[in-house]
Amino acid sequence: MYRTEYPQPQFQRKHWQNLNGQWQFAFDDADEGQRKQWYREHDWSEHIEVPFAYQSQLSGISDTTGHAVVWYQRTVTSQAESGETVLLHFGAVDYGADVWLDGQFIGHHQGGHTSFSFDITNQVSDSAEHTLTVRVWDPIHDEEVTRGKQSWTGRSEGIWYTNTTGIWQTVWLEYVPQTYLESVQYFPDISAGTITIKGTIKHFVPGTQVQAVITFKDDPVTETIVTPEIDSFTFTADVFAKKIFRSGYHNDGRLWTPEHPHLFAIRFTAKTPNGEQDVVDSYFGMREVRTESGMVFLNNRPYYQKLVLDQGYWSEGLLTAPSDEAFKKDIKLAKAMGFNGARLHQKVEDPRFLYWADQLGFICWGECASAPVFSARAESALYAEWQEIIARDFNHPAIITWVPLNESWGVRSIHDDRQQQHFSQALYHLIHSLDPTRLVQSNDGWEQTETDICAIHNYSHGESAESPQYAYFKDSLSTWQKLLSQPPGSFDIFAKGFAYAGQPILLTEFGGIGYNKADADAGWGYTGAHSDAEFRNELQRIFTAVASSKSLNGFCYTQLYDTEQEVNGLMTYDRTPKIPVKEIHEILNYFVPSYIESQAREQMLS
Repeated sequence: MYRTEYPQPQFQRKHWQNLNGQWQFAFDDADEGQRKQWYREHDWSEHIEVPFAYQSQLSGISDTTGHAVVWYQRTVTSQAESGETVLLHFGAVDYGADVWLDGQFIGHHQGGHTSFSFDITNQVSDSAEHTLTVRVWDPIHDEEVTRGKQSWTGRSEGIWYTNTTGIWQTVWLEYVPQTYLESVQYFPDISAGTITIKGTIKHFVPGTQVQAVITFKDDPVTETIVTPEIDSFTFTADVFAKKIFRSGYHNDGRLWTPEHPHLFAIRFTAKTPNGEQDVVDSYFGMREVRTESGMVFLNNRPYYQKLVLDQGYWSEGLLTAPSDEAFKKDIKLAKAMGFNGARLHQKVEDPRFLYWADQLGFICWGECASAPVFSARAESALYAEWQEIIARDFNHPAIITWVPLNESWGVRSIHDDRQQQHFSQALYHLIHSLDPTRLVQSNDGWEQTETDICAIHNYSHGESAESPQYAYFKDSLSTWQKLLSQPPGSFDIFAKGFAYAGQPILLTEFGGIGYNKADADAGWGYTGAHSDAEFRNELQRIFTAVASSKSLNGFCYTQLYDTEQEVNGLMTYDRTPKIPVKEIHEILNYFVPSYIESQAREQMLS
């Protein structure tokens, strides 16, 4: 069975049951009138390997034909001990899911990229086998739903990839006491050396105590016990104990950075007066991010971000990684190349990826899939998904920036349309209202409204023989004034009525060198290379231009690996580097940005 690891390592309990593996499966092309009794009458002759979408190889079906409705079914047997609550969790189901247990409707969820759960205690009160049925609705051609890079035309072409329908992250049962810890949020204060923790308790009982034991590399740090009056609590713990070498003042101390990803372990025990107790293992990082003087500061120090675009696709699993090791491999390879993070593009990534980013030290820009068109329905869907994204992923120190919109996708008239501008601003303020600890980039690429980072996309470096175009590209990156002055015919960096206000400027898409090692003339990329030597020289040429900029605060190179027909990765789709990793590292290691010396002065002069 694939994907056997614990699905939410940021909030982990010992008593759980993995429901991945072989499920009965069926396509449903019936009309609505025939569908009501459909699953009871079907013979369920087909099978699928969960959590892989039927379009993927690892599902065992590998059929890219579009089907708007599919069904899943399997038997489950509760392993709950006496008095335990049984929670049924779905990591992600694309796009809408209806769930039944023994023919009794349990609930519905809409949104293809976020997690959801149901309390099924009353439905599995005995040790008998129960039938779990899931109906998935995926409107493949609907352009009002959040689909990101998934094609809605039925074809994988250009920058759009194979559609994903159905369960694509782990399904599992979790067994908890009747009163249990529902959620926690961490708010680090590196100047004070403290961590503030806010939590909620489900089915709260007066007299319940919550104990938190914090350790660092197995060394005791502090222990706190609170007895909340209501179903929520807040407390602050001192984790630096006024010790200077823990604070990062003279070194990295116990702070979280990509170079030194220090993490504190924390064990929560919620205990009721009758002796019930819920034990949860978690972790946090002491990390802060802010902007000042046109720079991004990580832990109060200017930090140059060397990011790479990560589409989150695998040849055999599509949106689903074939294994937990695949997440680690991608991060380790990117770091070995010289990158310190990734922009997770048009996808809400699996919590296991974010866990390894936390553990290995890898900055993430969290992004959500866009809808292709603008409508009230599309707006509502994006608002709802962002609330669920932040609720699930709030505690990952690796995430330092949220990106709600990309290149005006779904808001094609944002340059002049005040309603679409309000939508962008609403997302910006919604995210900040839910998460005061991170930066928000409002519309990555161009036509930005309110934003903490000015993010620019520029692929105009031309081919190697186009010297005048390359010279223009290099010059256009040289100062902040030129970065904001795009050539005629391109998109404005800011939407009408909005202007640059001294934000850090990052080149968040560039490069895109197309190089298909198997067939140099096949596939798609922004520019082309036909040999290893040419590919290497193109990388050097483009990065030299970026490194010469006196105003860029970081970059995001397109992209880490090929994805289907898009062959502009540093690796092939199966994660084979196109040139030796050490050669890519040498190019990035040579990269010595000069922005720190001049950026603050330039911003003051502006």
